[in-house]
Amino acid sequence: MNLSYFIAKRISFKRTGGFTGTIHRIAVASIAIGLAIMIVSFMILGGFQEVISEKVFSFTGHYQLHRFVMSKSLEESPTSKDSFFFTEYPKHDYIRHVQSYATKPGLLKGDQEVEGVILKGVGPDFDSLTFSTSLVKGRFIHFPAEGVASNEIILSTKIARKLLLDVGDRITMYFVQDPPRFRRFEVVGLYETFLEDFDDKVILGDIQTIRVLNDWEAEEVGGFEVFVDNAANIDQYATKLYDLMDYDLKMVKATDKYLQIFDWLELLNNNVYVFLGLILFVAAFNMVSILFILIMERTQMIGILKALGAKNHQIRRIFVWNGLRIIGRGMLIGNLVGLGFGLIQEKTQVITLDPESYYMSFVPVFWDWSMIFGLNMLILIITTAVLFIPAMVIANVNPIKSIRFD
Repeated sequence: MNLSYFIAKRISFKRTGGFTGTIHRIAVASIAIGLAIMIVSFMILGGFQEVISEKVFSFTGHYQLHRFVMSKSLEESPTSKDSFFFTEYPKHDYIRHVQSYATKPGLLKGDQEVEGVILKGVGPDFDSLTFSTSLVKGRFIHFPAEGVASNEIILSTKIARKLLLDVGDRITMYFVQDPPRFRRFEVVGLYETFLEDFDDKVILGDIQTIRVLNDWEAEEVGGFEVFVDNAANIDQYATKLYDLMDYDLKMVKATDKYLQIFDWLELLNNNVYVFLGLILFVAAFNMVSILFILIMERTQMIGILKALGAKNHQIRRIFVWNGLRIIGRGMLIGNLVGLGFGLIQEKTQVITLDPESYYMSFVPVFWDWSMIFGLNMLILIITTAVLFIPAMVIANVNPIKSIRFD
């Protein structure tokens, strides 16, 4: 058996009591708490980013393509499904889905209140599966035969509360145009994203309704919402989309259109990285301090080993092995605590949030195993590296003085 490892096992906290055992337990606890906090922090950060990003993308896609116009109207000029982009995009694998849309502002008139809203018209190609995570009551719109407009709409719970509406109720929407027009709609569903840009003003309806109101042809739409296979590559794919677009189309990235939301998420990233640096510094400082204490407490043992002929590197390895055992035990406990918290929160959603402030009703958890592995390797490498700093002191220990050390 390796002599250094054997002695390290003998002086571990399982084999000793009193002060040494307490020091070992403090060291294990500092590693475990630091790693657990880092894992939980990154899981929660990833959960926030995933949930909020998906809510935005489910409404707008990763990109919106529409006709380039100089005005800032809430309505789009029509483009056609016969465009080069719409006929060619299926040949490109990075484009996961494309759906058509159109918007039109109007007034919803309830029994007591009037609310200004934007009707977003969608069709059978709308990704209702992705949107279903925001649908809290009722169902999605049923689209009739082509060329026939559905009178069904989906409201946000916020608009529904203002107008005292619920699923199954009917309401009139007035459109300001020449001549003015109105339509009677039936509320078939309620959605909730907690994002003001959507909940305060957007309702979903049939794109055919907007075609009829605007006197558009059957193939005309307000624009296209484009979904790609990986949202992380949204900036890289933008160049490819530019090459595929018709000359009269304009592209808007969701990350630019809702810049305040994605800037907030990026700010959270910076906070967590600062937090990570502080925890790593504390963990490294704790390991150095604890190993210095252990070396001082074992000064007599070091002197005896030197007197018996042990080399400095052999004695150093004793304390390095001891430190590695502490790190390993601390990392095991830290992983169990961090991953256990993630599992409990995912299954029970026991920790809740104020949706008005955080855009969701509970703390989300995102399982990124590469991130968890990276955190483990980072803390292992840094804490192991600092073990050699106090171990260098052993070379200066005088055997005669250390044996008499009290």
